[in-house]
Amino acid sequence: MAEFRLRYILITALLVALPAIYFALQNSGLMVYFTAPGPIVEQVRAMGSLGPLLVLGLMVLAIVFNPLPSAPIAIAAGAVYGHTLGTVYIVAGAEIGAIIAFFIARTIGYEFVSRHFGKFDRLHRFGTQNGLMLMVFVARLLPFMSFDLVSYAAGLTPLTAWRFALATLFGLLPMSFLLAHMGSEIVDGEVEDLAATVLLLGLLVTVPLIAGQFRRGRDAEDASRTHRNVDGEQENSASPQSTTGKSATRSILTRKRD
Repeated sequence: MAEFRLRYILITALLVALPAIYFALQNSGLMVYFTAPGPIVEQVRAMGSLGPLLVLGLMVLAIVFNPLPSAPIAIAAGAVYGHTLGTVYIVAGAEIGAIIAFFIARTIGYEFVSRHFGKFDRLHRFGTQNGLMLMVFVARLLPFMSFDLVSYAAGLTPLTAWRFALATLFGLLPMSFLLAHMGSEIVDGEVEDLAATVLLLGLLVTVPLIAGQFRRGRDAEDASRTHRNVDGEQENSASPQSTTGKSATRSILTRKRD
């Protein structure tokens, strides 16, 4: 009972805090630091050596609070710190935010969510730990997948925290580098090929997944057809034996009568 009350209090606090923080940012004018790279770049540069802490903090907030976009922050990090350091700060902030979101969902618990918001049994049927880890990794590579929702959804599955953190870390690297690159290219005034690069990354991930799913479906259909053929052959081979046995039984009974 005490654990249930604690979870209920936590849920209530989150439901109150998340909208309150969002509207506070919007009404205070601070939302500009989540919607446009320019003001973020200016503030990060003004903070000097503390600039990376601002980037980390903004990234964590953007990941935990789903309505806040994280792409402008990542672009600003690339604009200020370049490809390498920009990628490091983006990955660090997104990783911390993803882990926090994961543990928020995990603390709430699958049982609580399923009781109040419907059945989530399908989340437990996606396979082994390796399968769930692969799903998180692939989702991180897809530019059109919600980073925040993937983190929260993963917290409702049996996936262990260290596997989630590892899959998120490696899945973050390509897109984080692209966003940092985008920021540095904006500073240099070269942005023509960036959208095509992001689209290409999505296609490189999505097309093999669709092809693999189609191949698995075709293999399953072939296996089912082969199984039906084998069963049919076994039945056909069994029929003559059955007929011969019946004929032999009739012959024995006829001899006994004679």
